[in-house]
Amino acid sequence: MTGVIQGTMAVVAVLCVVANVFIVAADLSRAEFVLANSAEVGLRPAALPYLATLKGAGAVGLVAGFAGLPLLGLAAAVGLVAFYVGAVVAHIRTRVFHNISFPLVFLVLAAGAVSHFALVLS
Repeated sequence: MTGVIQGTMAVVAVLCVVANVFIVAADLSRAEFVLANSAEVGLRPAALPYLATLKGAGAVGLVAGFAGLPLLGLAAAVGLVAFYVGAVVAHIRTRVFHNISFPLVFLVLAAGAVSHFALVLS
């Protein structure tokens, strides 16, 4: 059973990398949905490249974790959890609930990546 759990968490961590690469590209290209969601929670468009950099660094850290640096992978996953907790809080603070599922999905994926690297390191 432990192997199944570890395999599942590895898949979730890979999905976390893919999702973050996607959203970094969307942020940097200023996709319409990104601009609309950002405006709803009071985020200026000028902040998008900085946020994309943080998400991108997290994705790179996860990849480094898979490449043999699991402690770096764990640190990156924890950073992504903190980032997406902040995104969920921003949605709650501004009472924007109709699209809160997006940061929640990213948060769940990041939490799964934490679980994966914690299992690898145990």
